[in-house]
Amino acid sequence: MPAKLIKGTEISKQIREEITREIEELKSKHGVTPGLATILVGDDPGSKVYVGQKEKACNNLGIYSERTDVPADTSEADLLDLVKKFNDDPKIHGILVQLPLPKHIDASRVIYAIEPDKDVDCFHPVNVGKLMIGTGRFLPCTPHGILELLKRSDITTEGKHVVVVGRSNIVGKPIANLMLQPSPGGNATVTLCHTGTKDLATYTRMADILIVAVGHPKTITAEMVKEGVVVIDVGVNRTGKTPEGKAILSGDVDFDAVQEKAAAITPVPGGVGPMTITMLMKNTVEAAKASI
Repeated sequence: MPAKLIKGTEISKQIREEITREIEELKSKHGVTPGLATILVGDDPGSKVYVGQKEKACNNLGIYSERTDVPADTSEADLLDLVKKFNDDPKIHGILVQLPLPKHIDASRVIYAIEPDKDVDCFHPVNVGKLMIGTGRFLPCTPHGILELLKRSDITTEGKHVVVVGRSNIVGKPIANLMLQPSPGGNATVTLCHTGTKDLATYTRMADILIVAVGHPKTITAEMVKEGVVVIDVGVNRTGKTPEGKAILSGDVDFDAVQEKAAAITPVPGGVGPMTITMLMKNTVEAAKASI
């Protein structure tokens, strides 16, 4: 029997309805409109799409959005001055600098320059440290989205064996840590695998919940999972084009084969992807609340 689909598109819509009500309350009770500043350096097509999606989400939800596009040859000093401007702007509660940045700019310096209270991506080391000890105001957007997918799909994590494949700072490391936390949506036993892991299938077959974020299509096959596993596929890989020129997307999991063994699985597209921007909006609202 094919797996239950964990539909991020539907769950994201539920959360956005909740966010809309929170924004209306902030405006009516406190006269505060959450504000997000986005900075795009250069004209990378993928980055332009992502920033546009974030801008559209702000407009749909009633969040004040201020977008600044600067040329690819912008100096690091000028970019840091721009970040400082938004740090000092009371209308702005969240700052997002779209990554990747051009090679002549040190991304770490730029991230560290963002005020932690406005770091709605949760990349600043202060916020990463707070996440590690379980006291963070913000959660990283994609890992937070994964938690919501599991929670709102009534999937229990407590006492389960969660296997994470991928050790990026954006997904792998933070979701592994969140799953360890002694709190709702966590309290699991976690194994973190990566490119240096020998015999990966030994570990993935032990997973009650398998979270995959490696950036390579069909890394996980049906032979690598056990019956009844819950699979969260974070990967979005362009594997071709339709005759009409539309991109064909696939995840890091062999969806067609694995869904025959899984109890539940996220599709690609329509799974984790829609959650990331929604949780960015959620963090911006939380930052606005904290500013009152």
